[in-house]
Amino acid sequence: MNWLILAFLSAALLGCYDSFKKEALKANAVIPVLFLNTLFSSLIFLPFIIMSASSDALDGSIFHVGSGGWDVHKYVVLKSVIVLSSWILGYFGMKHLPLTIVGPINATRPVVVLIGALLVFGERLNGWQWAGVLLAVLSFLMLSRSGKKEGIDFKHDHWIWMIVGSVALGAVSGLYDKYLMAPATSGGVGLDRMLVQSWYNIYQCFMMLAVLVLLWWPKHRETTPFHWHWSIIFVSIFLSVADFVYFYSLSLPDAMISIVSMVRRGSVVVSFLFGAVFFHERNLKAKVFDLALVLLGMVFLYIGSK
Repeated sequence: MNWLILAFLSAALLGCYDSFKKEALKANAVIPVLFLNTLFSSLIFLPFIIMSASSDALDGSIFHVGSGGWDVHKYVVLKSVIVLSSWILGYFGMKHLPLTIVGPINATRPVVVLIGALLVFGERLNGWQWAGVLLAVLSFLMLSRSGKKEGIDFKHDHWIWMIVGSVALGAVSGLYDKYLMAPATSGGVGLDRMLVQSWYNIYQCFMMLAVLVLLWWPKHRETTPFHWHWSIIFVSIFLSVADFVYFYSLSLPDAMISIVSMVRRGSVVVSFLFGAVFFHERNLKAKVFDLALVLLGMVFLYIGSK
């Protein structure tokens, strides 16, 4: 069950990623923080790209990055646009909202993916899966009640809608990943996983550089100033390692993607604890119940997927 251990490790790393992201954004300019995150993530994977292209040292290993021309990279560019759009919305939303609210909302992403699969791929939901969807909706409504106690109106708070938009685009990315990774015989593209993970970071870095230079820099004196914080590096490290461990766990024999995906959403427990202990966020008793509903919904989705 090494793949299950790796799935729990990936979840813990994702929880740390969200927590360091919250710290990095505290009273900080979002655009340069996000640019640096994409830059450091690119630097992490750049050696693997160079070594794979210039030597056979990584051939046959889990670190080897496949090659391909524009016919392959055009799919990765589109993924970069989708993920970066999700991140921009998510970063702005997380900066202005408590982590104990953002985490449970993000944890509903598998539900959005499931609904997307229903609409796009024509998949049918069974009773357990519908129960999971309804629990996720209920948890969102309960979170809105918890948010009101902190002056957050879910209907009219644009930061909440940014998080919701981030979750929706993240679900689109998940569905797109399914298409990219599936073999051609199953109607997919059959792309190399390391190629996708390596290059989409690099493409995002160039995109964020353009946003930084063209949109943020001309008005940076009028907006929230940027200040360096070491947590910015840790955001990139924890995200890159979490995704790498996730992909590696799926490559092991007998790995079950339904279990791995559900376990990864358990990252919300780690970020929730960070929000409670280190950020001293309020109204925790009500939010714990909301979180429990989200996690119960994930269990129902897992049972329904067996």
